[in-house]
Amino acid sequence: MPHPQRRPLALAGGTLISLLALLTGLGAPSPARAETVVERVARTGVLTLGGRTDLIPSSYVDANGQLVGVSLDVATRIAAELARYLNKPVRVDFRRVDSPDALFQLVSQGEVDLACGVQFTWEREMYADYTLPYSLSGIRLLTRNASLNGSPEGLIGKRIGVLSGSLGEARIKDLQPKANLVPLNDLQSGVRSLLAGRLDAVAGDSLTLAGTLTAFTAGLPKGITLDLVPREPLGRYGVGCILPENNSTFRNLANLAVAGLLQGYLDGEPVAAATVNRWFGPSGILQLPPELIRSFFESVLFSVERVGAPVRMAPAAQPNPQSPSAPR
Repeated sequence: MPHPQRRPLALAGGTLISLLALLTGLGAPSPARAETVVERVARTGVLTLGGRTDLIPSSYVDANGQLVGVSLDVATRIAAELARYLNKPVRVDFRRVDSPDALFQLVSQGEVDLACGVQFTWEREMYADYTLPYSLSGIRLLTRNASLNGSPEGLIGKRIGVLSGSLGEARIKDLQPKANLVPLNDLQSGVRSLLAGRLDAVAGDSLTLAGTLTAFTAGLPKGITLDLVPREPLGRYGVGCILPENNSTFRNLANLAVAGLLQGYLDGEPVAAATVNRWFGPSGILQLPPELIRSFFESVLFSVERVGAPVRMAPAAQPNPQSPSAPR
C-alpha cells in the first residue's frame, strides 16, 4: 500500500513548521533542564496568562474599565489549585497579546504560562498541551439580514472580515479561496463595517461573535438584523486552555481546576454555577439553555473521575489568588 506524501504541518494563520526542522537538534547534547511552570510559580508567586482584551466573553475590558471574562475566571481557578499545591498565594498576571499566532508561540516557548479560550486543533496540539475543554464552539459567519447562507458558492467574491491568524481566517481560505478576506484589528470594527455595508460578513468563532453582538443588538437600526450562519458551524471544536509542553504537574492542576468548575456547576455549587451562568447561562452573555450546558459538561467529565469537594493535592493553606493584574 503506497504511503501518502508527508507534508509540513500548517498552523492557523498559515505558519508552516517542518517536522524535519524540529528534529534536527535530536543529535545535539541535551541542554540543562528548563524550569517548569510550577517551579517558576513557586519561585515568583505569579501565573502569567496571555490573551486579547477585546474578545467577549473570553477576555475583555468591561464598561467599568475592568478586565473580565471566562478566561480570567478559569485562570483564577487554576491559580487557586496552584496555591493549594504550593501552599502559598498565587496571583494571575495578564499579558496582552493580540495575535493568535504570537500567543501560541509565546506559550509554546514557555514565555507565557497559560492562554485560555483557545480553540483546539490537532496541529496546535503537536506543540502545546491543552486542558480539558470548558466550552464547545465552531466557525460561523456573521451576516446582515441573513444575506449569506454560509455555502462555499455564496462566498465567491464576497468581502469577509477576519482576525489575522485566526481559525476563522484559515477556515474561510480552505472553504472558498475566491472569497475576498479583509483583515480586522478587532471584531467590533468588523461589525461596524458590516453594518455600514463595507463587509458582506465577518467570520470567526461562534462564541466570540455572539459575545460581540451583545454590544450592538440594542442599537440596531430598524429593519436590520445580524445573523450567524450557517446553522451548523463550518468547523466544530472544543475550547479550553493551552500551556507549554512537558509540564505534567501543571497540566494536572489545570485540568483539576477545569473539572472542578464543570462538576461544581452540575452539582449546583454556588460559586461554580455563578461563574458559568455569568458567561454562558440564560441570563448571561451568551444566554445558552441550561440543558445544553449540562449535556456538554457531562460529556467532558464522562471519561475522567468525578471531582469531589474538598480536593487537596498537598498540605493546603487557604488559597488566596489575587485578581488578575492590569494588562501590559
